[in-house]
Amino acid sequence: MDFFLGKISKNHNQRGCLRYTQAMMTTETNKKVREDIRNIAIIAHVDHGKTTLVDKMLQQGGAFHARETVVDRVMDSNDLERERGITILAKNTSIHYGDYKINIVDTPGHADFSGEVERTLKMVDGVLLLIDAFEGPMPQTTFVLKKALELKLRPIVVINKIDRPDERALEVADMVTDLFLELDEEGDQLDFPVIYASAKGGISKLELDDPDSDLKPLFEMILKHVTPPSGDIDAPFQMLVSSLEYDNFVGQIALGRVNNGRIKTGQQLALVQRDGSIIKGKVTRLIGYEGLKKVEIKEASAGEIIGIAGMESSKIGETLAAPEHAVALPTIEIGEPTISINFMVNSSPFAGLEGDYVTSRQLRDRLFKELRSNVALKVEETGSTDAFKVSGRGELHLSILIETMRREGYEFAISRPEVIYKTIDGKKHEPIEHLTLDVDDAYIGPVMESLGRRKGEIQNMGSSHAGNTRLEFEIPSRGLIGYRSDFLTMTRGTGLMNYVFSAYQPFKGEISARTKGALISLCAGETVTFSLHNIQERGTLFMGSGHKVYEGMVIGAHSRNNDLVVNCCKKKQLSNMRSSGADEALTLTPPKIMSLEEAISFLAEDELMEVTPKSIRLRKRHLKENDRKRASKKKPSV
Repeated sequence: MDFFLGKISKNHNQRGCLRYTQAMMTTETNKKVREDIRNIAIIAHVDHGKTTLVDKMLQQGGAFHARETVVDRVMDSNDLERERGITILAKNTSIHYGDYKINIVDTPGHADFSGEVERTLKMVDGVLLLIDAFEGPMPQTTFVLKKALELKLRPIVVINKIDRPDERALEVADMVTDLFLELDEEGDQLDFPVIYASAKGGISKLELDDPDSDLKPLFEMILKHVTPPSGDIDAPFQMLVSSLEYDNFVGQIALGRVNNGRIKTGQQLALVQRDGSIIKGKVTRLIGYEGLKKVEIKEASAGEIIGIAGMESSKIGETLAAPEHAVALPTIEIGEPTISINFMVNSSPFAGLEGDYVTSRQLRDRLFKELRSNVALKVEETGSTDAFKVSGRGELHLSILIETMRREGYEFAISRPEVIYKTIDGKKHEPIEHLTLDVDDAYIGPVMESLGRRKGEIQNMGSSHAGNTRLEFEIPSRGLIGYRSDFLTMTRGTGLMNYVFSAYQPFKGEISARTKGALISLCAGETVTFSLHNIQERGTLFMGSGHKVYEGMVIGAHSRNNDLVVNCCKKKQLSNMRSSGADEALTLTPPKIMSLEEAISFLAEDELMEVTPKSIRLRKRHLKENDRKRASKKKPSV
């Protein structure tokens, strides 16, 4: 054990991998390894270089023609992914290196999309764990590595961004060893190889002082250390559905790795559902991956990652099998949601003016359709036919769904996010997040004070390697709702914030609600500069002049903690009397245009957010002031 407790030395990659060799030699006799295939997933914290590395692997693996124009982050094909600079959906690709085919799965790095990580890790036999050569292991690095170790996947550690002037690759490598010692409970996954790389430069090296070349050392390490896929080619066919796609010509495509047997176009199949029932069908088309292209193939066998068209009822976690041997494979275990939002039919005075899909039936169909591919999501029908409770892993997970739906033409309303409580041993428990903050020393006081009000408990405090102070907290998930914008304001936009789900713990007590009230429109009409000029002294406006509003619509944030009803449509009365300043031009402070996430975070319990393809509006649940007063007098339902 002393060997593993020592720091990573220069000859780390020359260590004997005895356990790994023995495991390869003692493969079950009824299994036949596919030596020509390697299946890997790339996992990392957000912005540590996963997608950039895949770009270079594709280029050097011959996936593109010499004269082909290749965009950056080619795997981030979704519009939202390119806009936000994050990976949201896991995607498959492949490269050829010599006589070998390497199937690659690019996974998200944000914990809110951990369902994508959990389902895709079932398809691979090893992982590349990317870690920034300066930042080192981050909270979500720990999360994704833990998932890989639980599935007994052997990781290759890639210390990325060694071209940074402030890199500290050797120190980061030591930190990785400490992380493995913390997470590896059985002690048999500590023989991990380390390689140093610059994804941006397309280089990799076994030692930092090796000359720069290309990604050949990384490819060689994958072939050497990733277990070839095993499976009995002669056994009846079995494949676990790990992902779903839809094609306008062939319909739904079920993606996964063939565990056993062979499959051909036209072959009869059985779908073993989660409840044990069996649906029979026929393979209409087989899809393989060559680089970024999907190619039609006639046959596939154990170890290959493929797509199967023709089984329209397939769901993620179910098994496709030969009809004569319809035995289910172990299903995909997905972590439970922690936050929920109510999706409702839009009932505002502007309902139906901007959306293409506005009815409860259309909203219901779209939400339940999302369940087929978004395995970490949960949709429940409430007592009302116009409302649905949608639960997910976090605000970002749900906001991506909302943004996707509005871009598809859906119009609806949503409520304030609420955490999902559990009763354990007769006591109320709530989800707790592990929060990591990097802040300048000047802002430590306000940040700690604000987290204290949100029931945050400090776990660790020390200096970060960027010259700031790193704070680690355990905080209820509900305490983080709406906190990001406050945190960025407090730190003047210089702070870094990361969090990951920790566990369910006993209820921490009440947390004070939003500290600012709302500026509420008194009337319907169009906002006027004359009125807004006087109203802006009372708070922060969310819109300028010339915007259409209705009674009960929230037009800004009040500077105090109570709501204020204002007349934003009042025009200046004309008269034959003039004052000395009558003709002076009125100027408005630029309004605060909130993003979708900021608007969700701002919502109070008695407010809704109206979402359309063109607009995001905040409103009171009860539009008329008298109705709001009556509702506030009623006792809250238990």
